[in-house]
Amino acid sequence: MIKIDNPKRSDWQVILKRPTRTYANIEPVAKEVFDKIRREGDAALSEYTTRFDHVSLITQKVSEGEIQEAIQAVPEELKQAIQTAKINIETFHKAQKTPVLEVETTPGVRCWQEKRPIQKVGLYIPGGTAPLFSTILMLAVPAQIAGCKEVVLCSPPNKEGNIHPAILYTANLCGVTQIFKAGGMQAIAAMTFGTESIPKAYKIFGPGNQYVTVAKQLATQFGVAIDMPAGPSELLVVADDSAVPAFVASDLLSQAEHGEDSQVILVSTSKKMIDSVEQEIHAQLQVLPRKSIAEKSIANSKLIYVDNHQTALELIDEYGPEHFIICTENENFYVDSIANAGSVFVGNYTPESAGDYASGTNHTLPTNGSAKNYSGVHLDSFMKSMTFQKVSEMGIQNIGKTIETMAEAEGLQAHKNAVTLRLNSLSVKL
Repeated sequence: MIKIDNPKRSDWQVILKRPTRTYANIEPVAKEVFDKIRREGDAALSEYTTRFDHVSLITQKVSEGEIQEAIQAVPEELKQAIQTAKINIETFHKAQKTPVLEVETTPGVRCWQEKRPIQKVGLYIPGGTAPLFSTILMLAVPAQIAGCKEVVLCSPPNKEGNIHPAILYTANLCGVTQIFKAGGMQAIAAMTFGTESIPKAYKIFGPGNQYVTVAKQLATQFGVAIDMPAGPSELLVVADDSAVPAFVASDLLSQAEHGEDSQVILVSTSKKMIDSVEQEIHAQLQVLPRKSIAEKSIANSKLIYVDNHQTALELIDEYGPEHFIICTENENFYVDSIANAGSVFVGNYTPESAGDYASGTNHTLPTNGSAKNYSGVHLDSFMKSMTFQKVSEMGIQNIGKTIETMAEAEGLQAHKNAVTLRLNSLSVKL
């Protein structure tokens, strides 16, 4: 990791730069894929699957037989773990339900707001170096609670043409309606336009690599909503001498092992803590099965010393981390003041992996600084707010003159007439 000592504020932007390619670098490739999928549908999807996933498929759709085989293949202990995590995630997301909001703004004018589910959603589940079945819990569970009618899932097949059994088991457990063997940009394009087999989605959810992230952003140009720009994973830990170096190192490595383009950062007010964490990272790294991936990620990562917590906070807000762990004596300073973070983990015994799997919060979070203007996935991500109003005879009399005056000032005579006709009909009645 790169050590940085009290960086100047003018250098923060360079120091905090993510190791990712820009949208402009990837967009031409994404546009080519989108154009081919839109024109050729399943034929193009099969071609890309052969090219990128190195397997030829007769059909992209996962059969009921494959799902049943997967259910049998998943060990009972893992099934129990997934079910326990599902309960916690359901509990947290059900608590996010809100009642109908209703108010009488003026006597006779009743306005209310109700939330309705997005009817068709598409879930993208990465399945490359790590089969992220946990992400299905984070997406399909709130989709089910929201009441989405159609929940389609795409995940890349392995070289044998299969999807990991845990992905199929979890998808079936969480009520996913259709599962397809499709990965990368081509899967996002298929859910954007729809093909002969894959339905078009109204909104696409799920993390992925830089190519998937760009594809999701491109999808918005074709009338499809997305959850957020969720690319390579990242973690920032703030720690002082009250932290446990081994714990901090384990958290940094837990994100570093996600992928070579992941980034982890330690910000500390203690040089001693930085040195201790660096030693722990080296020791723990040696025994990781994904050591080669984590090493490349660690090479892009930083150990930053600052001499006070206020500077640390301002630097962290400038970065806007996806995951933010607080291991400091005065943890409330950061809890109360942090403005830009996807999800916050407080205290020495709150590892980031708790949120990844089973605490109940959602792990689909904004990356690459998007925490400055995006929320992580939550129940309302799968819903739309609709407003309603009912104006009585008394109500139109109370606000009619206001509407007429404003419409006339804007030169919209038909708007004014729509009110004037009603007011005149009421005056005739009287």
